[in-house]
Amino acid sequence: MPSDISTFATPSSERPPSSVPTDWAAVEHWLGLRLPADYKRLADRYGPVDFGEYVWIHVPCVQPDRFDYGEWLRTTHRQARIATRGLPEAERPVFHPEPGGLLAWGCTRGSDVLFWDTSASTDPDRWTVVVQHSGAVPGSGLLRWHRYDLTLTDYLRHTVRDTWELPSPPGPLMGPLPGTVARTAFLPDAEAWIPPAPVPPRLTEAERRIALETGIGSDGLRLLSPPPERPYLGNGSWEGLFAELGTRLPGEYVRLMDGYGAGIWSEWLRFHTPLRVGERRFLTHVEDTADAYRELKDGDADATWYPLAVWPEPGGFLPFANSIDGDYLGWLTEGEDPDTWPLIVWPRHAHQGPPLEGGLIDTLLAWQRGTLVTPGFAALDEDDDPVEFAGFQSWDDRAYW
Repeated sequence: MPSDISTFATPSSERPPSSVPTDWAAVEHWLGLRLPADYKRLADRYGPVDFGEYVWIHVPCVQPDRFDYGEWLRTTHRQARIATRGLPEAERPVFHPEPGGLLAWGCTRGSDVLFWDTSASTDPDRWTVVVQHSGAVPGSGLLRWHRYDLTLTDYLRHTVRDTWELPSPPGPLMGPLPGTVARTAFLPDAEAWIPPAPVPPRLTEAERRIALETGIGSDGLRLLSPPPERPYLGNGSWEGLFAELGTRLPGEYVRLMDGYGAGIWSEWLRFHTPLRVGERRFLTHVEDTADAYRELKDGDADATWYPLAVWPEPGGFLPFANSIDGDYLGWLTEGEDPDTWPLIVWPRHAHQGPPLEGGLIDTLLAWQRGTLVTPGFAALDEDDDPVEFAGFQSWDDRAYW
């Protein structure tokens, strides 16, 4: 069996691969594992590559705002862990950094993810490939996780094929793929990746208990997700906004915004800038959302997906935040007292649910703690640490929202 892909792969002339310096001792110390020699040779010779015009082989590198090797591993392993929840517990693989866990090394244009089985041997050169298929593949029945008795190089070689060299196909392999290696198109300027230094816990054990269990209201929220030093609300005033809307907004919302300002919670929930004047002001977002809802509602024949009235209709939905997935958080403007308006989520990928039971701050706190379960709010996995995912990032006038 070959130990180097150069025996069956040719560099692309349009996007020639190029190496990225790698401190393997530092990378392996950070991982707590030695890595296969064929992978390190591939990385040293080619850098991040698009193999066979289908498989992205990720190596330790970074390109700002596009790719960070450590973050990619963390996110990939978390998503894969969540994807195994439907398997019987005895059949669920574990993922690095768990001992013997699967360790990702690539993915495909078809959203398959490729791993090593680090439990296969104490010798990393004998680690075999495990693929998380995005769907059932020929020869696999309904199986989406498939283990191959092949190392990385052997696996790649068998995707570049005319005939099988084994007595029988070694599983539902991808391909046949062209034997090419090219610089990954979205990483043209990849640079050396430096493993991050260990970060001490953000909260003490006593603070964790308050943030996740005993703290209430704003005190608990501030500990779990600290507010910025200079909240950004825009250049206008609350009275000016209320005059433009023709109504006050709930006092709890005003207090929250005075403390945090506009920004994004947990890299997911975006609060509009309330007091911006001119273009892209609060009313612009409200009207754009209301118009979109009305258009969808007019096309909803059975009125099950879009049952809400829309502001400024009596009791209508008045949005003030949205998610990166297209969900909207707002109030039902029922009654003359805004402090009694119930919160409600317009979910993008689910039927409309009822109003939420709690107020805004309690809702945010429950969501950041991972205890809020409602359509339209991103949920934490049962093994996620809420403190790791909680947080608030402030915006300034350059932000669209």
